[in-house]
Amino acid sequence: MEFAEQVKSQVDIVRTVGQYVQLKKAGTRWVGLCPFHSEKTPSFGVNPKGFYKCFGCGAGGDVFKFVMEVEGLTFWEALKQLAEQYGIPVPKRADTTDEDTRLRAALYRMHELAQEAFRAGLYAAAGAEARNYLARRGVTQGVAERFGIGYSDASGQALVRRFEAENFPREAMEASGLVRRRDSGGYYDNFRGRLMFPIHNESGKIIAFAGRALREGDEPKYLNSPETAIYKKQTVLYNLHRAKDAIRKQDRCVLVEGYMDVIGVAAAGVEEVVASCGTALTPAQVRTLRRHSERVVVNFDPDTAGANATERSIQILLEEHMKVRVLSLEGGLDPDEYVRQNGAETYRRKLGEAGGYFHWLADRTRLRFDMRSAEGRIQGFQFLLPAIQKVSDKLERAAIAEDVADYLGVEKGVVLEQFRKAASERRGRSVEAPGKALAAAVPPLEKMLLMALLESAEARQEVLPALRGTPGFEHFAMRPVFEAMVSLWESGERVEYLGVESRLEEGPRALLQEIVSADELGEESHTLTQAQACLRELAIQDRERRKAELRSRLKAAEREGRTEEALAYMSELSRLK
Repeated sequence: MEFAEQVKSQVDIVRTVGQYVQLKKAGTRWVGLCPFHSEKTPSFGVNPKGFYKCFGCGAGGDVFKFVMEVEGLTFWEALKQLAEQYGIPVPKRADTTDEDTRLRAALYRMHELAQEAFRAGLYAAAGAEARNYLARRGVTQGVAERFGIGYSDASGQALVRRFEAENFPREAMEASGLVRRRDSGGYYDNFRGRLMFPIHNESGKIIAFAGRALREGDEPKYLNSPETAIYKKQTVLYNLHRAKDAIRKQDRCVLVEGYMDVIGVAAAGVEEVVASCGTALTPAQVRTLRRHSERVVVNFDPDTAGANATERSIQILLEEHMKVRVLSLEGGLDPDEYVRQNGAETYRRKLGEAGGYFHWLADRTRLRFDMRSAEGRIQGFQFLLPAIQKVSDKLERAAIAEDVADYLGVEKGVVLEQFRKAASERRGRSVEAPGKALAAAVPPLEKMLLMALLESAEARQEVLPALRGTPGFEHFAMRPVFEAMVSLWESGERVEYLGVESRLEEGPRALLQEIVSADELGEESHTLTQAQACLRELAIQDRERRKAELRSRLKAAEREGRTEEALAYMSELSRLK
């Protein structure tokens, strides 16, 4: 068996997808919120037969494609990752050494070597300043080792020499983002004399670094890796690979601003904490987060910049249908400082008491607009209205609006008018999801035959060669789908869902997706016996259809005096009977 097929046959797609998406069983499949687009209700399904499909955005494929898409990997990387995860020995493959795969493998290896160098540098003589900084921030050696904190050599040549000794091509060195090329020629380390924080992908591989300046005047304060073939900063959340299990267990995430905030809070035992990687929060990061929980407590720094970032983040979180609360800590302390001064238990209690985002925004609104004038109060409410409208529950939304209106001193009639206007605009924009009723017109026997042919090799062996000759085949509602299956069979290719789907046009493809993803026929296996029974019943139904059609033609011929035609119809009816 080809290695990829061997891995696919041993990998549990439900378990694999479930590491990234919260799934619930629904009949014979598993459903959850799509990881590839924003949605309120689940349209993403995983079929234990080996594929996933989203009816919202159209994403679909097998377990390899899922891992490739969600992790940003090549096919070989996804195959290798799954094999290692399931304990399947990986053979040496000459045909996997394409240029892209070689480059990405080199980048991963260079980041591993850089991490070794940085961690060693922290405990060398040159790392004394970095160690002193960590001590002032209450970071013990154990915590530093847990989070892989290091120190980059100030000379600017440590990584260059290390990579050259490992014979990495200079193009790969520069593509890593760890090394830069001088205009005058030669190479130097991108990170020099900085406290280093490794950044991991969701699988735990190091893909980038952030370096904090240790001396006044050394700008920028934080220097982050540029985007590379293995690092797309808008999709990555710092510490998610460690935090995701705790996020699911607690059914919430704590979102903070900085690396040190994450480390301080997590070290104190609040492990469901993440941060964006040196960028403003992005929709892609929120979608990544929502795969593990739709509840988030935003706890940014209390200064003006932190408040502005909180306001921007709330809008993005609401756009992605997150349930948002905001924690504002007293004393002007950031989360790391607060935990150190007040303890983890007090911080946990504060998280539990965090208020809804709308009250936090209402406080901001009172500072932004003149609440002494009617115009200012209306402007404030209009500013808050988009955020209120994003609350999914209608009654909760109305209660929040009334509460905020009271807080701002806005007339109830104005509130109702604004709500009516917003609701009217939403109705005008709403479009019914296409294709949901496609399967309703397909006879259950055809659905059952399709599932038997997809699941049973024995059924394919016996039925596909003669399927086109089945009485009434030309009238099958799913004829294009069955034609694609027969074509695959005749060409000697594997007859499986993805291969069939790839041969279909948009309409038949949507029909196939709807039926297979629903798989409403029960938990039992689909077999040769079932397929043969379906064919017999379909043949009987076709004979009854033809008899009804002949009776109709016979009556018309008799009425119109076409005797010869009537006799021919009578003869054909007798033959069918």
